[in-house]
Amino acid sequence: MNTLFHICCAPCSISCLESLREEGIRPTGFWFNPNIHPVTEYKSRKLALEEYAKSTNLPMLWADDYGLRPFLSGLNGKFDDRCGFCYEIRLMETAKKAAEEGFDSFSTSLLVSPYQNHELLQKIGEEMAQKYGVSFLYRDFRPQFREGQNKARELGLYMQKYCGCIFSEEERYLKKKR
Repeated sequence: MNTLFHICCAPCSISCLESLREEGIRPTGFWFNPNIHPVTEYKSRKLALEEYAKSTNLPMLWADDYGLRPFLSGLNGKFDDRCGFCYEIRLMETAKKAAEEGFDSFSTSLLVSPYQNHELLQKIGEEMAQKYGVSFLYRDFRPQFREGQNKARELGLYMQKYCGCIFSEEERYLKKKR
């Protein structure tokens, strides 16, 4: 099975990709993350993924649009519902690209994080699967989260300190300040 695998960052992708490959699934990575801010963070994560993909012979598709303005415009001031919007735009773009490119399914590295809303990710993934006519490959990768993070450290990959959006960065900063 060929799966288009949305990747939020290299560290989160490691254990997911290993697991999929062990199942005999052939993943192709997909970079589309207009939520990541500031631009220096976006570039650091992208560079780390480029290095990791090259070192593991992971085929990649890149939608390299730094999207601060469209991301913020799309929120329409609904800052408390930002995660749902963020999941939707990334999974929509992944499903659309998977359908266009003839993949059997699509999935996301967001499913590894214990900090993400897993039920909402699954719901949106299934909605996008229906909309674009390509299967959503659901896996609960959370038990492998720490293992993937440890491997990323061993490989010397860039390790981010927050989810990626400007609001999660703000929350991180405000927690430090307290």
